[in-house]
Amino acid sequence: MWRTVGVTFEGDRGHGDDRSGGELLLEVVVLRLTGRDAEAPPVVVHHDVDVIGGTYHPDAIDEHGFTTNAGPEYGPWANATHAATSDVHTHNITTHACEIDGDEAHAESYVIVVLLSSDGRTAQFISGRYVDRLERRDGEWRIALRKSTVEVMFIADASVLQTSYFKAQGYLKGTRDRRDLAYERPLSPSSDHAERW
Repeated sequence: MWRTVGVTFEGDRGHGDDRSGGELLLEVVVLRLTGRDAEAPPVVVHHDVDVIGGTYHPDAIDEHGFTTNAGPEYGPWANATHAATSDVHTHNITTHACEIDGDEAHAESYVIVVLLSSDGRTAQFISGRYVDRLERRDGEWRIALRKSTVEVMFIADASVLQTSYFKAQGYLKGTRDRRDLAYERPLSPSSDHAERW
């Protein structure tokens, strides 16, 4: 529903020395691909293992600390890791740099992750980077190798989410499945089925 896995690019491939329109478009494609497993809807937040795994080539490697997974197996591992320690989480890709050389690209993407503890009282804030090598195979860009860094991490008070004042505001709350509001088609003003704080 959201997008196909892998990215195919047609037209000018931008292999010249100057940055052609095709090369700029290709860089945008690579940017979207590197962020695919970190965008809030529908990937990590909704535990969509097909989409998460589809960002990697079948023989890709994902390294998070001492844990190394085959790229397509990263989704189940990440989902279990997040679910074991948090009720809600978001991933945000911020600053991004990308170098493209033919059918290979190297990217560095800064990421901010916030995980709300299972009891809703604290939130873990993580700032780090995804350092990726991407390859275009058979016209599709996917991640071949991802290494994750952690630069800063801290725990903060999130108890405001438990206050009657906040709960009375009726803010929507994400879910880790297809019941999430982001999957509603068409999106309508009445979202009675959506989960709220």
